Amino acid sequence: MSSDLWSFSLDLYAKPGVEQACLTLQNAGGNVCLLLCGLWLEQRGVAFTEQRLQQLQQLLGPWDTEVVQPLRTLRTQWKARALQDPALDSLREQVKRLELEAERQLLERLETATQDWPEAQPTDTAQWLQGLAASGDQGNRDALHQLRVAASGT
Repeated sequence: MSSDLWSFSLDLYAKPGVEQACLTLQNAGGNVCLLLCGLWLEQRGVAFTEQRLQQLQQLLGPWDTEVVQPLRTLRTQWKARALQDPALDSLREQVKRLELEAERQLLERLETATQDWPEAQPTDTAQWLQGLAASGDQGNRDALHQLRVAASGT
C-alpha cells in the first residue's frame, strides 16, 4: 500500500475497471477524491465515524465547488468541439491538467486533515466506503464493489 494518499490514488486508478467505476460514481454525484480518501483510510485501519466523515466533507466542499468543478465543467463543455478544433483541444488538455492538479491538492488537504487520526489493523468491514455510499452513492453498488476489490490489492 502506498503511504501517501496521492500515490495510493494513482496506483488504484491505474488498476483495471477503476477508472470506469470512478466515472460512474462521479456521474452519479459522488466525489471521487472523497471515495479514494475513504478507501485509503480503510486500508490504514482508521476507524470510520460520522464526525470524521463530516470533517472531510466540510474540507472538501469549498475546494471542490470553487476549483475542481468549474475546471471539470469547462473541460467537458469543450469535449465535442475540441474534436474539430486543434487549438481548443490544446486548451482543453491544459484545463484537464489543471483539474488533475486541483484534485491532487485536494487529496493532499484530505491527507493532512487525517494525519493525526489513529491507525489500527486494516479491516474488511469497508466502513468508510459504506459511510460514503450512504451519502449518495448507494445505487452504484457495482462501481463501489469494483473500487473495494481493486483497493484490496493496493
